[in-house]
Amino acid sequence: MTLSEVLTTRRVRRWAGSRSYERGEDYFHGGHVSDLKAVKGRITATVHGTHPYRVMLRNEGDGVGYECDCPVGLRGDFCKHCVATALAWLERRAPAGKKGKGGRKKKADKGLTMQDMRTWLLLQKKESLVDMLIAAATDDDQLSGRLMLKAAAASGVSLATYKKVIDQAIGGGGFIDYHQVYDYWRGVDTAIDAIAELLAQKHADAVIELSEYALSRVEHAIGSVDDSDGYMSLLLSRLQEMHLAACRMARPDPEALAERLFEWELHGEWDTFFDSVNSYAPVLGKCGTRRYQELAEAEWARIKPLKPGEQDPDRYGKRFRITRMMENLTEQSGAIEALVEIKKKDLSNSRVFLEIAEIYRRARQGDQSLEWAKTGIQTFGDNAGSALQNFLAELYHQRKRHEDAMALIWPQFEKNPCLTTYRHLKNHADCNKTWPGWRSRALQHLRAVTGAKARNGFPNRYAPWNNGSRLVEIFLWE
Repeated sequence: MTLSEVLTTRRVRRWAGSRSYERGEDYFHGGHVSDLKAVKGRITATVHGTHPYRVMLRNEGDGVGYECDCPVGLRGDFCKHCVATALAWLERRAPAGKKGKGGRKKKADKGLTMQDMRTWLLLQKKESLVDMLIAAATDDDQLSGRLMLKAAAASGVSLATYKKVIDQAIGGGGFIDYHQVYDYWRGVDTAIDAIAELLAQKHADAVIELSEYALSRVEHAIGSVDDSDGYMSLLLSRLQEMHLAACRMARPDPEALAERLFEWELHGEWDTFFDSVNSYAPVLGKCGTRRYQELAEAEWARIKPLKPGEQDPDRYGKRFRITRMMENLTEQSGAIEALVEIKKKDLSNSRVFLEIAEIYRRARQGDQSLEWAKTGIQTFGDNAGSALQNFLAELYHQRKRHEDAMALIWPQFEKNPCLTTYRHLKNHADCNKTWPGWRSRALQHLRAVTGAKARNGFPNRYAPWNNGSRLVEIFLWE
């Protein structure tokens, strides 16, 4: 099927959804679509929104493929820019005399096509076209970089040239604000396109070196970029995917690769090469994995154990990363006790007791799970956290120790009497069909708290629940 058969207003509305369709329709009628071209089943255009976004629609048999480099389009959705482009193309194809918006007659005007432009270019002298291209590259850093790489590739792969283009794209100047970041991202992404071309040409060793170089430069640049929309993370993800593909192709020295991956994962701040021991396992093999583990265990031996209440200023830095790496290594083996030993190195908060209790429960070691949960409650008391209290209460219910379970759940409602904790209380009381008694106690407590607050003179406008609205909320829910 052709584009004219599959691309209709009705389908565009269905693909986009009503909200995106309406916004795209506004963009179309507002004249935000420019540079619209249609060649051999492909439609391209630039849609000017917060930034100029490039859109491409293509014929895919019984459907339409689409791409847009806006954040929504990069997630794979048919965005408002795709809608605007589709509507602009449909209007261009409308028959002469068809009425447009406002009842005015439209004149059929397909404009100059890419084929027309190609025909004209073929008639020009080679020297004129070269001069035209050089002039354009003088004012366009992206085009200049692409041409430079094309010229370098003609005489072999020059890593220095590729690195120069990467440096030019990433820069080292001032801060890139929100309104500049899209153009900045596009420039860097275009430079990465050149590395992708090398991978397609089987220059895997060069791609490994260049992708690592680009990753380090992008990581360094992130601190100078307002990346509210996550464009920089897209660059990091693309480079890591390219690096892994190149390693699978080139099969570099596994131990040397393991050392680089380990250092990057341990000291990086952006989760670069996260869980690399698993994602690179086929490339690392036994030798590389063993080397990675040796490095991790040596670093782990330098980590100080933490007792309940102790703090480590590097908790969310290198300590967090090496802990995560050791957990990944241990989870590969499936050794429960080894994983627990890693967790036990930081017993500073109740969350760790909960994690260990969950490990034992998944391993169907219920007694061990119960003991760790109980120890966490005993160690931290009221500061144990509701998650650990709820976990232990569930274990008590499973053992028909309902009173012990309710002794953990009631204080949560008592501390914060509201609909959420009321429903939570009911769920647990229903386990042994004692809700009527607990309901009476809960409502009595809430009335007493409301009355006490009111007598203390808290104005209702500052404490609206003091006037009984929480009771009303509960009764409405019931």
